[in-house]
Amino acid sequence: MSALVQVTELYRYYAQHCVIENLNFSLKKGQILGFLGVNGAGKTTTLQMLSGNLAPTAGNIKIKGVDLLKQPLQAKLALGYLPETPPLYKDLTVDEFLSYCAKLHHVSNTLQQKSINNSKERCGLTQVGKRLITNLSKGYQQRVGIAQAILHNPDVIILDEPTVGLDPIQIKDIRNLIKELGQEHGIIVSSHILSEVQEFCTHVQIIHQGKLILKETIAELNNKITYLCLKLTTRTAIDSAKLKTIKGITEIESLANNQYLIHHHKSENPTEALTELIIINGWGLEEISPLKRSLEDVFLTLTAQT
Repeated sequence: MSALVQVTELYRYYAQHCVIENLNFSLKKGQILGFLGVNGAGKTTTLQMLSGNLAPTAGNIKIKGVDLLKQPLQAKLALGYLPETPPLYKDLTVDEFLSYCAKLHHVSNTLQQKSINNSKERCGLTQVGKRLITNLSKGYQQRVGIAQAILHNPDVIILDEPTVGLDPIQIKDIRNLIKELGQEHGIIVSSHILSEVQEFCTHVQIIHQGKLILKETIAELNNKITYLCLKLTTRTAIDSAKLKTIKGITEIESLANNQYLIHHHKSENPTEALTELIIINGWGLEEISPLKRSLEDVFLTLTAQT
């Protein structure tokens, strides 16, 4: 399957300051790419370049094989973009706004109403078409923003912080919508909610100081971060040297109040041998449980190292 988006050696400078450095990645149909980074890492700058709103200093962006810099109008026909702040005309009704956007997206007159109805249905806006956008809740305004992004049925949808400022129910609704859209499109989602990305994205990238420091499928990432270590609590202090003789244990990290993190090889589970040794030595086992690393743990570790 050919890539819907192909980014090659992308750079962006502001004067002498390099904001994006040698960025390379691709996106295919059916993929939902979670794009993560701390504030100032370069996420929004990258999305602005991908959407054609900002020119790169160097590098190449192709949308469905079309060079975004050389043939911007043709390339943008395959793009739908929702900035962090949806560009809504709030004095218009939902139907009026979407009709205006259909014209901007060059949707033919014969297909306009069908396209509007389809985008409203997919975004749960069918019942609010006649209402002024200014009178809608933030969650519904976000839906209108997504509706304009998918109005022309683009192959690529770019969403910058689509759930920011929403309540938990609205977040769930938008998340389900993105999952549904991801079945037929290629989607790039910028988000600060790491657990959210881990839940509904198929791929994840972390950008830090303008550089891509992680590029994985969610399946690969979950496989790597399943169980990092065991959390151990005893009544009395343990002898770390004795514990290290157990097969598979790589490191013992001492915490406060006789608590320890027992790091071990992924292929080995030392729980049984560990329990037996603690009982034999009378250290008093109070708790032993596996700890699972989250995407947030990986994110914090990687950004701290860079």
